[in-house]
Amino acid sequence: MNSEHAAEVEAGTRFEFGRNWSRFLGLLNDIRIRQAQASLQQMLGVESLHGKRFLDVGSGSGLFSLAAHNLGAQVYSFDYDPMSVSCTAELRRRYADGGGNWQVEQGSVLDDEYLHSLGQHDVVYSWGVLHHTGDMAKAFSNIIPAVAPGGQLFVAIYNDQGWISRYWRAVKKFYNKHSQTRYVLAAVHAPYLVGARWLVRVLTGRLRHDRGMSLWYDMIDRLGGYPFEFAKPAEIEALMHNQGFVLKKQKNCGRRMGCNEFVFERPR
Repeated sequence: MNSEHAAEVEAGTRFEFGRNWSRFLGLLNDIRIRQAQASLQQMLGVESLHGKRFLDVGSGSGLFSLAAHNLGAQVYSFDYDPMSVSCTAELRRRYADGGGNWQVEQGSVLDDEYLHSLGQHDVVYSWGVLHHTGDMAKAFSNIIPAVAPGGQLFVAIYNDQGWISRYWRAVKKFYNKHSQTRYVLAAVHAPYLVGARWLVRVLTGRLRHDRGMSLWYDMIDRLGGYPFEFAKPAEIEALMHNQGFVLKKQKNCGRRMGCNEFVFERPR
């Protein structure tokens, strides 16, 4: 799997998410961890995850696996990117003392046999991941069976903004294919991706990121995050409705760039 991932990066068809996350870990502190925990509590509508099985599909930095662990869950984390796996394992080492109830592995959400081997979970969490797999439809079909009856699926998927989303897909593809232009792309887009968003937070008094993340490393992810797919909220709702799930909570971007967030429940 490592060689396959390396070949995709070399060919310019995959962004190194884990390399970006490894730099983000230098900013991680207790405030960001508490913000991540609060965002899970708010969206899932719980105070605690004690006794729950939590599957983090595409764990990235490992921050939300850590948040679930701190809330009392039995956590299973996996990611396709080897450096993301290392980041998650590092957080387990730092904050969970080895984490007997926290497993970390490398795996692909597109591997249906691997997903089947993980069994069912009370919470399946995949924030901003499925649209970067190269086959979002298959990724959805693989994680749906992992939700236990009465369990919740918390996903975030890039908003379909029409031609704007197609513009960003072209930027991301170019960013990965032509590494020598990355600083230019960052300089061109930083006023919008960092400057404008920071100004909005100053004007609204919301200087901290809602999920404990970073504007700068979010920008690198937005510039380089490839493969890249997107969907309208109604498309995700219809997909999950057809699978028998009930929408419990939703946060939409409207016409803005970003991810629409959904919490679905599988009836008992």
